[in-house]
Amino acid sequence: MAKEQKPTPENMTMMQAFEWYVPDDHKHWQRLEGQVAQLKAFGVDNIWIPPACKASSPSGNGYDIYDLYDLGEFDQKGSVSTKWGNKEDLLKLINAANDNGVGIYWDAVLNHKAAADHKEKCQAQEVDEEDRTKTISDPYEIDAWLGFDFPGRGNKYSKQKYHWHHFSGTDYNAANNKTAIYKILGDKTKGWADGDEVDSEKGNYDYLMFADLDYDHPEVSEDVIKWGIWLSKQVSLKGIRFDAVKHFSEDFLRKFITALDEEHGEGWFFVGEFWKDSLADMTRYLDRMGKKFSLFDAPLVYNFSQLSKTENADLRSVFDDTLVKTMPVNAVTLVMNHDTQPYQALEAPIEPFFKPLAYALILLRFDGYPCLFYGDVYGIKGEHTFPPSCGGALPNLALARKLYAYGEQADYFDYPTCLGWVRYGTWDRPFGCAVVLSNAGPGQKRMHVGEVHAGEKWTDVLGWGQGEVTIEEDGFGTFTCPGTSLSVWVNKDAEGRDKFGKFDDNIYKS
Repeated sequence: MAKEQKPTPENMTMMQAFEWYVPDDHKHWQRLEGQVAQLKAFGVDNIWIPPACKASSPSGNGYDIYDLYDLGEFDQKGSVSTKWGNKEDLLKLINAANDNGVGIYWDAVLNHKAAADHKEKCQAQEVDEEDRTKTISDPYEIDAWLGFDFPGRGNKYSKQKYHWHHFSGTDYNAANNKTAIYKILGDKTKGWADGDEVDSEKGNYDYLMFADLDYDHPEVSEDVIKWGIWLSKQVSLKGIRFDAVKHFSEDFLRKFITALDEEHGEGWFFVGEFWKDSLADMTRYLDRMGKKFSLFDAPLVYNFSQLSKTENADLRSVFDDTLVKTMPVNAVTLVMNHDTQPYQALEAPIEPFFKPLAYALILLRFDGYPCLFYGDVYGIKGEHTFPPSCGGALPNLALARKLYAYGEQADYFDYPTCLGWVRYGTWDRPFGCAVVLSNAGPGQKRMHVGEVHAGEKWTDVLGWGQGEVTIEEDGFGTFTCPGTSLSVWVNKDAEGRDKFGKFDDNIYKS
């Protein structure tokens, strides 16, 4: 009896559903709600939404987090809504996403708190900014913004208030108007998190910004774990993106994840922002986290940036020292995010011609879990505006992944400035695709797509490569791409070809 063939799972793609300069008109949740059906149709299965908890101001992106328990529900810090909208609009977005089969990833900012309600006096020591293990003053009393009462929310959802002893560090002393990095000293005079719990950059990278939470304090860890369970009951989530994981306790994060698993069962997706161009540090972190965790592939982003700025760069080195090459199951691949976009702190410029090549390398290959960037799909707002990248073709690349990038992969990485590969398809997703890209002149590859395709005529789904390729009797075809560009060749009669070129990226229409 023939063995039953299992269906091939659809390729998964996520999208970061914001960029830094989205207008602060409190309508972002509404705009996204109107997009989820279209995004799903073009291959986006999960969206990572921006931090939805109350920030320090109505314009704050949420990384300046004030109150975990305020999702745009209480009049605090200048408005009821967050920058993105109110809680009602958030829930409408999440319901619309769920109705369309799109999962929501929450952006959890757990490292610190900002915009305290009042000052509190405490003992502290100044530390060297470049080596936080070195103190540069004797202990003395500071008057710091460390008191959080949440007057707009009161005791709803949580009675926990935050005081100086819940924090390990801060950066401003109101008594003398001095900005420095202050290590807060309490009864334990413990200081920073243990060295094996946070990244070793700057000696001990526990302190990042604002009022730094101390997860060795039982009231802090208990309240934040309770918040995670509360959140999971308030909103329907598929996963969490953890901000700044190299700056707070790994032990606490493991406890947090375990608590959610115990409450809801396993199956959540967890990804951390461990932003560092060091593969060794990233793999060690994943090993310590038990590998039930993913990280964004920062080294890959820096490779893309460097290759895009180097004339006739050797594209065959693109995956060198990357997470996707070393631990592909744990790698979220990306081209840009809100920190590396233009005019941001970690800007990693990628030349416009290279963006489609980079996205093809994460979307149309076997390894990694690719993440689209909102700014590349819809454009970037703010003082320096940018149109959608890839000439507006990024949704078409995502759709090509959804429809055709299946099966075994054969690489033709035999020339420095021109790469090619083939996806052979599967028994139930049979079409496959052939990709050619070049960072120099026009490219050409003779590649094998399979004798089963003999006689078929293949065209470029992007419309950038001209003409047709007739597949020969031996299953080979000669595939081309324009200079500094790419082409994605598929049988012109393949199912789904009529869906390309119909994405509406005008998200800001009135």
